[in-house]
Amino acid sequence: MASGKLYTYPGNFRAFKALIAAEFSGAKVSVDSGFKFGETNKSADFLNKFPLGKVPAFEASNGDCIFESNAIAQYVGNEQLVGKSQADSARVQQWVNFGDNEILPASCTWVFPCLGITQFNKQDTEKAKEQIKKALTVLNNFLKTRTYLVGERITQADITVACDLLLAYQYVLDPAFRGSFQNVNRWFITLINQPQFKKVVGDFKLCDKMSTFDGKKYAELHGADKKKDDKGAKPKKEQAKQQPKPAKKEAKEPEADAEEAPRKPDKDPWAGVVNGSFDYDAFKRCYSNNDTIPVALPYLWEKFDKETMSIWRCVYKYPEDLGMVFMTCNLVGGMLQRLDKLRKYAFGSMCVMGENSKNQITGVWFWRGHDLAFKLSPDWQIDYESYEWTKLNPDDEATKLLVKEHFAWEGDFADMGGLKFNQGKIYK
Repeated sequence: MASGKLYTYPGNFRAFKALIAAEFSGAKVSVDSGFKFGETNKSADFLNKFPLGKVPAFEASNGDCIFESNAIAQYVGNEQLVGKSQADSARVQQWVNFGDNEILPASCTWVFPCLGITQFNKQDTEKAKEQIKKALTVLNNFLKTRTYLVGERITQADITVACDLLLAYQYVLDPAFRGSFQNVNRWFITLINQPQFKKVVGDFKLCDKMSTFDGKKYAELHGADKKKDDKGAKPKKEQAKQQPKPAKKEAKEPEADAEEAPRKPDKDPWAGVVNGSFDYDAFKRCYSNNDTIPVALPYLWEKFDKETMSIWRCVYKYPEDLGMVFMTCNLVGGMLQRLDKLRKYAFGSMCVMGENSKNQITGVWFWRGHDLAFKLSPDWQIDYESYEWTKLNPDDEATKLLVKEHFAWEGDFADMGGLKFNQGKIYK
């Protein structure tokens, strides 16, 4: 019986293929809780085992390293899942390929714009819808007299195709669209209610209303000013170079001096904020190289300069729009990537709470100054208005508890409505 460690991020439907297979076969597969997408999979150790740096990736207890979701699923599966005969094995492989080639690309083309991952293209979306209809028609006809795709029991064919359909059934296959494919619906509902599926996927809710392109989510993930910069990048740079010249001509006029003054933070947004004794780089090194609770937190409170620093809590304003956990993580990651010079005098921890279809984002930050730092630079203002920001009292015990929970990624998070910590991202 196979055993080993699976590297992936939470909510990865490709990883579900292997995790569900392990539930059926009894293979001992654990998910690496310390995996951080974009960090762990870029490390030299990881790349030595998995040169492409992609996940899911599986490291078996005997040292075998397997990548690609279907290969991992086969490795941790059993004879029933992969096919007891050569003919059954071929049929399983047939449907696995069908799902990955005929369903998954079209599903991603249709669903990803709804989640803000990719830009909407009407022509591509319409083609994807037609491709999904074609694939579902094939499945519907085949399942008219069958319970499962190969034989009379669940195989990897069912697991893989169902996982390839997860996003579509969750976001776009509303009752009107899926109504013509009753045999597929019956088969899919049967599968997702199996205990082995539920243990991995959780409670699954079929789409009530077809999702459409969400420009707001796209802007949050990719930057609201992208379109503005696409055509005007060069003129903006040229204009920035030319601005100092008229400033010199108007230097004698006090009003002109006052108008030009706010331009200084464009080079260093922190220039006008009073500096203090707190060494941000030193704290970041302490946090990175030591245990959080016994070392980093005492260091923070010992060095914290109340006169020149402030602590803030943020909570995402639109939790009803959050779906798959991995998409919520992408949303957080996109925000952090768009903040650059903020990191000079700031530190934050963003936590994703909950599970697929029921999650929320909460964060605790501290930075130089007593006002919202995002207002110091237009480049930092793309995402912050999507969060409710609350200034915290550093002397309050409730504040210290919030800091502890968010920086250590453990605790009750009592004000999160019962949602449990899923994963976090540190901004430093």
